[in-house]
Amino acid sequence: MAEDVVTPSGAGSGSPDDEFRTGGYRPELRRTLGGFAVFAISFAFISVAVGIFATYDNVLTTAGPVGIWLWIVAAVGQTLIALVVAQFAARIALSGSSYQWASRLANPKVGWLFGWLSFWYLAIAVVAMDNALASQALMPLAGMAEDETVARVITLVVLVIQAVLVIASTRLLGLFTSGAVAVELAIVAILVVALAAVMVVTGSGHLGNLGSAGVAAGAPDYWAVGGGVMAAMVMGLTTLVGFDSAANLAEEAEDPFRSVPRAIVGSVVAAAVVGLIFLIVLTTAIEDVPAVSADGSPVAAIIREQLGPVAERVLLACITFAMFGAGMVVMAACARQVFAMARDRRFPAHRLMARVNPRTQTPVPATLLILAVGVVLMLALPGAALIELIIASTILPALIYGGIVVLYLVVRKRLERKTGGFSLGRLEVPVAIAALIWVGVALFVLVTPDDARVPTLIVLGLIAAGGVYFVIMLVGRGRVLEQEPGVDEFASPAEPARAEPDPD
Repeated sequence: MAEDVVTPSGAGSGSPDDEFRTGGYRPELRRTLGGFAVFAISFAFISVAVGIFATYDNVLTTAGPVGIWLWIVAAVGQTLIALVVAQFAARIALSGSSYQWASRLANPKVGWLFGWLSFWYLAIAVVAMDNALASQALMPLAGMAEDETVARVITLVVLVIQAVLVIASTRLLGLFTSGAVAVELAIVAILVVALAAVMVVTGSGHLGNLGSAGVAAGAPDYWAVGGGVMAAMVMGLTTLVGFDSAANLAEEAEDPFRSVPRAIVGSVVAAAVVGLIFLIVLTTAIEDVPAVSADGSPVAAIIREQLGPVAERVLLACITFAMFGAGMVVMAACARQVFAMARDRRFPAHRLMARVNPRTQTPVPATLLILAVGVVLMLALPGAALIELIIASTILPALIYGGIVVLYLVVRKRLERKTGGFSLGRLEVPVAIAALIWVGVALFVLVTPDDARVPTLIVLGLIAAGGVYFVIMLVGRGRVLEQEPGVDEFASPAEPARAEPDPD
């Protein structure tokens, strides 16, 4: 592949299917996702209520209630990244997102690294989401005592159900995630209004909490590198991610050059605003900061204290549903990542992983692979190792987003402009540079704490494992890493065709 390839699918004014045929692919996936469904996929991955539910305790214990204001910093930074990602999504609407962008605009070898990191981030994220669903939402909802073994069994069952639903229909995925997003937005809105009303009527609100360091007051490392304040930023960094999931399902979206960029930017902005309002109301509603900080599930504790046990159970039920929907989105996005790399013969067992079921028009083997990875992680890794792996996965999106921003700065002058398509115009360079600075800050925040050493080593190990397979491809099938993605080097230039698998 020549290194000055311009976007084949971003040129022209034909339909999305016509444009990715020009890139060398045949339409195999069904376009059934409308504008809201595409937005729902990105928003469901972010799952702001779930992210706050899972990380609010960390903010209270490391920085205190005042740490919620760092959400704004993270939101601004992640929005800058989303704006850059949307620039690519408006021009290349292919499954695989960053893998395709880098392969076509820089070099297939660079694209492969993007794809490898994205695969592991998404594969681990599925397990993390479903295990949190089991242990933090479903088991407390059912009144079950904490039990790691039971949580793992439930996680396996949830993984199987999600795989079945993802395989069954992309339309079903869109409907389910749209429903999950609607429920999540509704419960957040209801909780905000109900908590505000109770605080006004009873006078139980405490505005002073918004400036309190709580149990973290006086901590010697509060302002230190890797200390309490920096640790509190992790809530925003680990929640406001995955907005690019819509790009991974672009081949199944209607009018992807418009709907996908809007979903990417709109989802992170919406999540940022909704999350901030929710955090302010939650924090103001805390009656006893030390007691809530010591609770394993402070959000549920606040709801129980202000609105009663019935409201707490409703919250847990909605969080369970939202987590399930988010897990489905992550699994589907990861399956499309595998499919996109496999049809270019750049993934292990590519012949099998590139297959699409003709009836459901979904990548069944790729989806089953994600299920298999989850099963292996659940059965093989002890508790401590699984937690370290999950923490390590929070570093991967920052690396991927950083790579996307650098790629954009390098190739932006060669990007085709689409009439009416998303564009930052004169702001593209300032926004991209600001996004790159933010990525550096985010990575610094994620890797500097003492407990980040092992996760950082895990990430380096995943990169090294990818390097081994990369060398195997270079030695055994080096030409696969040289040709343009999707274009058979033996096909007629007038009739590009998806490359058939070569012998391993």
